[in-house]
Amino acid sequence: MLSLRGSLCGFNKKFERFLLKNKIYAVQTNFYSARKTGEVIEDVHRIRNIGISAHIDSGKTTLTERLLFYTGRLAEMHEVRGKDQVGAKMDFMELERQRGITIQSAATYIMWKDININIIDTPGHVDFTVEVERALRVLDGAVLVLCAVGGVQSQTFTVNRQMKRYSVPCIAFINKLDRQGSNPYRVLSQLRSKLGHNAAFLQLPIGLEADHSGIVDLVHEKALYFQEPLGMKVIEDEIPVKLRAEAKERRQEMIENIANVDDHLGEVFLEERQPTVDEIKAAIRRSCIRRTFTPVLMGTALKNKGVQPLLDAVLDYLPNPSQVQNLCIDNDSKTGEKMLLSPERTYDSPFVGLAFKLEAGRFGQLTYLRIYQGGVKKGDTIINTRTQRKTKVSRLVRMNADEMEDISEALAGDICALFGIDCASGDTFVTKGNLNLSMESMFIPEPVISMSIKPVKNADSDNFSKGILRFTKEDPTFRVHWDDDSKQTIASGMGELHLDVYAQRLEREYSAKCELGKPKVAFRESLIGQCKFDYLHKKQTGGQGQYGRVIGYMEGLPPEENTSILFSDETSGTNIPKQFIPAIEKGFRKACETGHLSGHKVAGVRFVLEDGASHAVDSSELAFITAAEFAVRQVFETGQWNILEPVMIVEVNAPQEYQGGVMAGLIKRHAVVTGTDSNEGYFTLYCEAPLNEMFGYATELRSLTQGKGEFTMEYSRYCPALPTTQDELISQHEEESKTSSDKKKNRNR
Repeated sequence: MLSLRGSLCGFNKKFERFLLKNKIYAVQTNFYSARKTGEVIEDVHRIRNIGISAHIDSGKTTLTERLLFYTGRLAEMHEVRGKDQVGAKMDFMELERQRGITIQSAATYIMWKDININIIDTPGHVDFTVEVERALRVLDGAVLVLCAVGGVQSQTFTVNRQMKRYSVPCIAFINKLDRQGSNPYRVLSQLRSKLGHNAAFLQLPIGLEADHSGIVDLVHEKALYFQEPLGMKVIEDEIPVKLRAEAKERRQEMIENIANVDDHLGEVFLEERQPTVDEIKAAIRRSCIRRTFTPVLMGTALKNKGVQPLLDAVLDYLPNPSQVQNLCIDNDSKTGEKMLLSPERTYDSPFVGLAFKLEAGRFGQLTYLRIYQGGVKKGDTIINTRTQRKTKVSRLVRMNADEMEDISEALAGDICALFGIDCASGDTFVTKGNLNLSMESMFIPEPVISMSIKPVKNADSDNFSKGILRFTKEDPTFRVHWDDDSKQTIASGMGELHLDVYAQRLEREYSAKCELGKPKVAFRESLIGQCKFDYLHKKQTGGQGQYGRVIGYMEGLPPEENTSILFSDETSGTNIPKQFIPAIEKGFRKACETGHLSGHKVAGVRFVLEDGASHAVDSSELAFITAAEFAVRQVFETGQWNILEPVMIVEVNAPQEYQGGVMAGLIKRHAVVTGTDSNEGYFTLYCEAPLNEMFGYATELRSLTQGKGEFTMEYSRYCPALPTTQDELISQHEEESKTSSDKKKNRNR
């Protein structure tokens, strides 16, 4: 251990001498001293919590690898699909390195100019969107990475919606300027038109594609060139003559865009005075934090250009924890009042933390925690406000991808991890005296696809069960249940890739090889219009009987709420005692588990209870549960119902010569084309298609485009299914019901 520590110290000193000798731009060597002395950062202004988010293959993980290298966290860089088989630091799972994609979000931290930056690298694929969701829930800012060729793509819309949901300020980074067909001007136009951002360049490219050599900094009015070794030596120079006119024009455009949303810079602009660099930077920071302006930077992470200025921008423009309002719900108050949490890094304020991610580590369950107020020390006792269970903090760590560093304490604004805590994702932890506080929960999307799953060998059943238990706890969008009708284990998730990855993880991590059945779409049944019910449940079999009557109506919800089921109590008087109302709601929700048309769940309905009747002796919870169930069945028979199916947003990219064939293939699958785009011999087709029609499309697209086409797909909403689909589902359900009935008769014989 001593020899290892000595060799690390030796490496650190050599690295520091190398940086100083080469006069490397903005690399701070105090990172090492801070870590060696175990310094606790007391000033909240020295903290940043950011996420790296983008569409698939925009270069998020490669960019994070550069951030780690330039700040001294890595001794050498590796690629996502590296030839040396090492792979990127943040893609530490074997399956991630094999597939070349990010599956799990990974946390790390770096020091840059004496500022601690906590970073979460998130997946780009829509199937793992919950990883992005919970990362953005706990972060104060984000870097939205955009491909200079692809621009704003389907998953970019999803990430943008998630940032908006949690009011996360962001800066945009246009990556891959070295790629053929790169066009940052087109990407800026899409940021404005497609995402509705008030965005402007803070930098301009010096050359594109193979000629890309550096960037022009419009704020400081200088050119930056990134030289070997590995782009670490940043040379400042005058702006090239051929770019001076454009730089002047774009700088003025940037100032105007900011002045439109920032009062202080607006006054400077109206005075026709040229703002100083400090005034511009302060205005960018204010407007970026308010989400009224999006600064746009650029570079190429793979070719080591533009990363250091991005780090500077994170410090200059994204908020520290004290500049973000974090609210906590006080469950003691009847109205659920919200309290503003103190971001100060002190133990004077009561501790409040949110568990946002669970992971099975080598030493048990690892719980990722964002601390919003106060602090926690090793040995402290914390309380889960949901379960009221106390837990002693036996081990406190900071994560660097799959590596851990033990720490003795963590304060407000920190992201840390704890061991040995039994909790669920989204639980709030406090210390004594705040037992009724809870952080607002994160949005969890509903699964859209189901497949049967089972171990190939019966001997692997125990390992299979252990793996399923762990994965369903870690990922709230991965759900598994036993289906009595089909006598199968059904796994539900966000897409085919999502379920396939978990099947492979069961084999790799639990030695339980699995086979997946035919994909099954999560259809829903919904009511059209309004339908009244009046049901009396009366049963007398000797002794206490059962009596319960419910009167009211059920109605369909508007399209934007067609995945919800709502219960409304509009009774007055004492015809139904108030203690039986929860039982009626329970019976209604139980009846909605299985629809009568196709056997799928009921959604998009509201159950309104207006009146009823009870008996002094015979009324019970069971009686009213049964009454509500049969009232829903009454509506099944008398109401008008339809089947809803998930509709996906599909984006196809392929060479232009295949456009006709691709479009014809999608129309056959009942897709509705919403737009097309073309760039450098390729076309992009945007459409909406029923998920039920999209199975096997990957193979079809490869065959249509000789393997050159690619597509992405993400959930949009539920819509009424096509008449042919409805008829097919109804007849299939009738057949299954008849078969099940025949089997029961045979068993009874």
